[in-house]
Amino acid sequence: QVQLVESGGGLVQAGGSLRLSCAASGRTFGTYAMGWFRQAPGKEREFVAGISWTGRQTYYQDSVKGRFTISRDNAKNTVYLQMNSLKPEDTAVYSCAANSGPYYRPSEPSEYDYWGQGTQVTVSS
Repeated sequence: QVQLVESGGGLVQAGGSLRLSCAASGRTFGTYAMGWFRQAPGKEREFVAGISWTGRQTYYQDSVKGRFTISRDNAKNTVYLQMNSLKPEDTAVYSCAANSGPYYRPSEPSEYDYWGQGTQVTVSS
């Protein structure tokens, strides 16, 4: 069983930056594609960013492309989300997720087998 723990959330003003981390258990982390999702109160969960197990391919929701960067360090069993130029509409609980299957469609929640509990990101206007 894989455990994912997010950290790095907080309160920032618009235009500021945060770096989220997702620490994963297990020796097979390096074989998992990883993703970040977010959900605001009363809103549907939405895909934010994804990364292949090799780290060679990255994927982004259009609204965050150019502002957010997903990366991973397999030696540390950790995936990161660097968030720059934050906007109030970025406010949400951010969760990381892991895909352990042979195929990966980054924006599809059903592709992910394990989920973290989330970390709150609040951006003031």
